[in-house]
Amino acid sequence: MAAKLDDKLSSILEDDSVLNGNVSALELLGRLEKRLYEVGPVLDDAEQKQFTNKRVKKWLLDLQDALYFADDLVDEISTKAAIPATQRDPGNSSSWSRLVDSYIEDTGDMEKIVGTLESVVAKKNHHRLKECAKVDMSSWRTPSTSLVVSSDIFGRDKDKEKIIKLLLDDTPHAKSPVIPIVGMGGIGKTTLAQLVYNDEQVQQKFNVKAWVCVGEVFDVLKVTKTVVEKATSASCNMNDLDSVQQRLRTEVTGKKFLVVLDDMWTNHYDDWKTFLIPFQCGSQGGKILVTTRIDAVASMVKTIPAHNLSLLNDEQCWLVFANHAFSASESRDRLALEKVGRKIVEKCKGLPLAAQSLGGLLRTKDNIRDWKDVLMSEIWEFSEDECRILPALRISYHYLPSYLKRCFVYCSLYPKNYEFDKDELVLLWMAEDLLQQPKSGSILEEVGYRYFNDLAARSFFQPSKNGYKDSFVMHDLMHDLATFCGEKFFVRISEHEKVAQHDTKTRHLSYDVNDNYSVLKMLEACESLSHLRTLYQIKKKFYGEHKEGIDPCCLLAQLKRLRVLPFQSFEIDILPDSIGELIHLRYLNLSGTLIVTLPESMSNLYNLQTLKLAECEKLKKLPSNMQNLVNLRHLDIEGTDLEEMPKKMSKLKDLQILSYYIAGKHEENGIGELGELTHLHGSFCLKNLENVKNSGEASNARMDEKIHLNDIDLTWSSFEESEVCDSQSEKDVLDKLHPHKDLKKLYMCGYRGTMFPDWLGQSSYHNMTELYLSGCRNCLVLPSLGQLPSLERLVITDFNKVKKIGGSFYKGDGTHQHQETPFRSLKSLQFFSLSCWEEWESYECDDDDDAPFPQIEKLSIWNCPKLRGDLPTFLPSLKSLYIRGCEELGCYLPRAPTIFLMEILGKQEARMRDLPLSLQLLRIEGKQLVDSLFEAMTHTQPTSLIQLQISECSSAISFPGDSLPPLLQDLRIYNCKNVEFPMQYQQHHSLESLYIYNSCDSLTFFALPVFPNLLFLRIERCENLTSLEVSHSQSLRELWIEECPKLVNITRLPASLRELRISECGLLGEDIERKNPHIWPSISHIPYIKAATSSWSGPLLEWYNPALHYSRDYFLLLLHHPLTHPNLRPFITFLGVALACLLARCPRWFARDESEQTWIKPN
Repeated sequence: MAAKLDDKLSSILEDDSVLNGNVSALELLGRLEKRLYEVGPVLDDAEQKQFTNKRVKKWLLDLQDALYFADDLVDEISTKAAIPATQRDPGNSSSWSRLVDSYIEDTGDMEKIVGTLESVVAKKNHHRLKECAKVDMSSWRTPSTSLVVSSDIFGRDKDKEKIIKLLLDDTPHAKSPVIPIVGMGGIGKTTLAQLVYNDEQVQQKFNVKAWVCVGEVFDVLKVTKTVVEKATSASCNMNDLDSVQQRLRTEVTGKKFLVVLDDMWTNHYDDWKTFLIPFQCGSQGGKILVTTRIDAVASMVKTIPAHNLSLLNDEQCWLVFANHAFSASESRDRLALEKVGRKIVEKCKGLPLAAQSLGGLLRTKDNIRDWKDVLMSEIWEFSEDECRILPALRISYHYLPSYLKRCFVYCSLYPKNYEFDKDELVLLWMAEDLLQQPKSGSILEEVGYRYFNDLAARSFFQPSKNGYKDSFVMHDLMHDLATFCGEKFFVRISEHEKVAQHDTKTRHLSYDVNDNYSVLKMLEACESLSHLRTLYQIKKKFYGEHKEGIDPCCLLAQLKRLRVLPFQSFEIDILPDSIGELIHLRYLNLSGTLIVTLPESMSNLYNLQTLKLAECEKLKKLPSNMQNLVNLRHLDIEGTDLEEMPKKMSKLKDLQILSYYIAGKHEENGIGELGELTHLHGSFCLKNLENVKNSGEASNARMDEKIHLNDIDLTWSSFEESEVCDSQSEKDVLDKLHPHKDLKKLYMCGYRGTMFPDWLGQSSYHNMTELYLSGCRNCLVLPSLGQLPSLERLVITDFNKVKKIGGSFYKGDGTHQHQETPFRSLKSLQFFSLSCWEEWESYECDDDDDAPFPQIEKLSIWNCPKLRGDLPTFLPSLKSLYIRGCEELGCYLPRAPTIFLMEILGKQEARMRDLPLSLQLLRIEGKQLVDSLFEAMTHTQPTSLIQLQISECSSAISFPGDSLPPLLQDLRIYNCKNVEFPMQYQQHHSLESLYIYNSCDSLTFFALPVFPNLLFLRIERCENLTSLEVSHSQSLRELWIEECPKLVNITRLPASLRELRISECGLLGEDIERKNPHIWPSISHIPYIKAATSSWSGPLLEWYNPALHYSRDYFLLLLHHPLTHPNLRPFITFLGVALACLLARCPRWFARDESEQTWIKPN
């Protein structure tokens, strides 16, 4: 922080016009610069001593507090310095200078700020701090040795086996194999290396063995000497590297050696290559094992992929803990202690060192109260003598560069187990000025990503388990370290966390916005924290869930030094003008709020870098003077419905992220304003392209120069087909909107021309992987796309005038004589709603190897009602085929030897040529297809088929051999009245789900024992079904019987049944009303019943017994007729009010008096 502040001061002092020649002010800033120069060299020494010297720690806290005050002052002055001179004119009524000047005066006396810092700096001499002192790490760790007690190690057997297998592998290598073991501090890298080093097989394998604890500095001479001494069991007195390396080469020549370099930190490549030279003379089979916390070190040394050591599970962690907490001759009440101990182990989060340290701490504690105290305490509350966890992790922290330390500590604002977003964190670091200025050719965000990746590589961050690529978490103990280092400056407010209370030094505050206690405490705290820089929301829910009744805008008047302000969870519809007074503000998040417009005063936020307005669905307008926000880098307006863009957006030249731009009708907000925005990154949508009058305007957008955009969406507003467009003009406009050649994804919606420009299919777009063309309703011909070399997904939808897909579709732009295989990388091809498409012309080629679509895995054709003729005949890689709503399609389906899923629905007359053995899911509709399927099954048994759905077939057909496919798990038959259901005599063990709807008229009796593993059975509108045998099933969980008018008999329901739904089975209802005990058993074991037949309501209540234990939460009864049964009220009481309210849908039912109507309201 001191270094960053010094850089800012230097810039200010170079321009004395900033302070209007105020000599005293310039003198004070000179004094401030001098103090910063004095304190810088002793900070490393102070940082180490603070852990053992409380007075040094207090001095550092006071220093940081004074630096924060100084930084606020300097930031206000540098803001004025950055404002163009024309706007500093005191006579200019709209001048930002007036606002900044008032801030400088409001911060108090500059003399006081500088004087406070001078006073603190002067005290450094009292603590005997040394300049540029070399940090002694010996007190933080004990050097490792090769010895280990293997019986004390748990949970590393598989890791040990894997490393030993690599060590014993004699496969010839050009260089000595180097195997890195990587993981966070305390995870057990050294322990694993010790286990391997002392393994009996390893001992016998290697002639020469050496264990070296490397440490923070990789001194080639020192490390090489140590290896020589271990290899010879004698001291090495040589002090020049050449002699030592010669000696080492002699010792390893022709021998199998194993060298372990434990705890390696530096990745100086030249030193590493020099160290390896003597080992090139060793025998094949020599190995080097390196342990490190840093991925970059592992990447430098590895010749074999690194072994990343994972955390232990809770049971393994418990074994480590118990081994150190309990002795063999234990006299304490172990059962009582173990219950608490297992909860303590959960805090270790799989880190063996933590389990070992806490177990050792409690080894001598007999009182269960002591164990509970440890359970309720945070790691940083233990002294270093008691617990070695933080000192071990602190080594990782110590080796961080100072800029990474600040970034890491900032993450203490997150609660434990919080999943944070990489991109978001980089923006926060940037807002807090934690990033160094980038070198030429780089941008600030890239610096932030390098910082992040460096911290992740050192195990400070870990990928979260939610599957999102850029979502990360901190290990609980790393979080403890960040909290410990953040001290009073970083505070979390939460009802569920034990954290330090805020005081006047607090600059960064986070709170749980989903917790009312936390929000109220935040509001209370902010009353005394006028110098707060961060007010961060911890939000675990999505937009749209607002905190009602709380207006955080009242905070703006007192928190004028904020850098970071997220308000996205509050029910804000108006942002006050006072927002414009937060001149330090860099990050403002209003996403998901109810705001309609933003105040014009926001144009005063000169330092604003990030403005997030995502999902502000009511927002219609941005401030008219947005062009003043010249430092804005991220403008997220995704999900908003802006009517137009502000004028002169071209002045925001640093914009990196802009969700979309609306091309206006006027020059000041037209498409030409995009021309200067050449630094846009990521995804970008260009809307309302119908407002672009000609190709000249389109060319001014300079879309081909926006080389950092990965995805571009070009959108024209919807129009009536009767609307007349100049097709050539439309094509010329699109031609000038061509993007750069490295684009990855292109979306185009609503293009009004009849032809596409040539650039769209050019093979020079070598990185384009996805292309979406939608709503291009005037287009007569599809563009030539077959030569896009990397295209993997193509979606074409809502083309109303395309009648034929011909040879031009497969070709390129004609600039190359040699044409590659068309669509050679395409994996997914989807056609939707091509209402006039009639023909898909085949591609002429000599053999199948040159056929198009060699890699296609998914083909979808939906709602193309006029398509007829052939489809591609052979698709060797096809995995899934979807055809729906293509009534005139009557061809054979493509040959696809690897197909997994086929869904052909609608009235088309397509046919199956054969039955692929790879097919697992098949859903088909129509007589032609179903007939061809059953015909194919007579020749080829579908041995892989898992799910089968057939529908809309009138043919009288039966399953071949009167049996189902052997692996079939899910069978659905819809509207196939003449299909004969196979009630086979042999059991079918695979079937788990069966649904028969309006089908199988020949089915009169259904016996569930034929399907012993059936879980779900639904029979609906099966007209001739009279009897259902289900009593012997041990697996059935859901039974649905609907509209089976002849069904009169259901045997006793199985004990496994969890859900029963029966409706409109009249004859069965009559038998139930007679309460036949052989047909209808007790229903007490079924948690969920839905009875939608009016005649059943009385019988169900008749058998209801209040003494039985029913599953209250899931029991459901629908009543459709008035009831007078005496069990009604206790039954509804049993259901509970929430479920009983379902009765409100029923006709008015009988009640004894009006008072009884109050507990359920009839219709």
